[in-house]
Amino acid sequence: MMTIIAYSKEGGYRLLSRTELTPRIGDEKHDLIWIDFERPAPDETEYLSNYFNFHPLAIEDCVAETPLPKVDDFGDYLFLVLHGSRMLTEGRSATNEVNFFLGPNYLVTYHDRASRSITGARDRCLKNLPSIARGADFLLHEILDRMVDHYFPVLEQMEKAMEEVEVDVFAHPQKETLNRIVMLKKDVMLLRRVILPQHEIFNRLSRDNFAVISTKATTYYRDIYDHLASILDLAEAYRDQLSGTLEAYLSVVSNRLNEIMKVLTMFTAIIMPLTLVTGIYGMNFSNMPELHTRYGYIAVLGSMGVMAIGLVIYFRKKKWL
Repeated sequence: MMTIIAYSKEGGYRLLSRTELTPRIGDEKHDLIWIDFERPAPDETEYLSNYFNFHPLAIEDCVAETPLPKVDDFGDYLFLVLHGSRMLTEGRSATNEVNFFLGPNYLVTYHDRASRSITGARDRCLKNLPSIARGADFLLHEILDRMVDHYFPVLEQMEKAMEEVEVDVFAHPQKETLNRIVMLKKDVMLLRRVILPQHEIFNRLSRDNFAVISTKATTYYRDIYDHLASILDLAEAYRDQLSGTLEAYLSVVSNRLNEIMKVLTMFTAIIMPLTLVTGIYGMNFSNMPELHTRYGYIAVLGSMGVMAIGLVIYFRKKKWL
C-alpha cells in the first residue's frame, strides 16, 4: 500500500493520489512530501528508482531484509535501515525493520509490516499539528522518537516475564522453565545486537554534518540517542540477570538431583545387608544351620527387620536422612 502525504505552508498536510504526483520528485511544488510504502506491490516499489532515482544498492538493501541497522550518506539524501520493536507472547519480542530515505524536502518510508510509529506520525500529520511542520528531518525525528519509545513497554514486559521465570526456577523448575530462560535470553541478545549499532547511528545523526539534517534537528536526535543509551543499559542488565537465572536453574536442578541420589543411596545401603542375608540362605547346601529350625524363618525375618531399623536410626543420627 502506498500512502502519499504532502505539506505546504498554505494548505498544511493533506493526502495525495498517485495521479497528483509530478513525473519527478524535483518537480514537486510542495514544501514537503512523504511517501509511505507498507507491504508494497512490485509496481509501487518501482517508484524508488523511477520517481526518486535512488541508488540501486540502496534500493536492494531496502527491498531485501537487512539484519543490522545502517546509515548511508548519498550526499543529497540519506538512506537508513532501522529496527523498531513488536511484542509477541509471554514477554517475548521481535524487531520490525523500517527503511528511510531522507531528502531535503521529502521522506520515504518502506516497510513490510505495519508500524505503530509511522501510523501515529501519519495521524499527527493529517491533524496538522504544528510541532511536525518544520521539515523532513523533523518528520523523521517524529517517527524515530516513537520507534525508540516503543522499546520501553517491550522491556517492561520482558522484565515481568523474567520475574515470573525466576519464581518458577525456585518453586518448580521444569524443562519448560529452561526453555523460557533460553528464549528470553535469545530475545535480549537480539535486542542488544540491534540497539548497539542503532545507538551509534543516532550518535552520527546528532553529531555529523549531514546536508539534509539541520542544526536545530540534531539536538532532537541527540535526545533519541540518550534514550537508546538507557535501553542499551537495560538490555545489558537483562542479559546478566538471565545468565544468573540460568545458573540458578542449573544449581537448583543439580541440588534436586543430589537429594534424589542421596535418598536412593540410603535405600540401597539399607537393602544391601538384607540382600546379603537372603543370598546366604538362598544357597543350596544341605547342612546349613537354622534351615530345619522351627522358628528359623521368623528369626531371620526379625533379624533383617532389626538391621533395617538400626540402619535408619544410624542414618538419622548422622543427619543423612
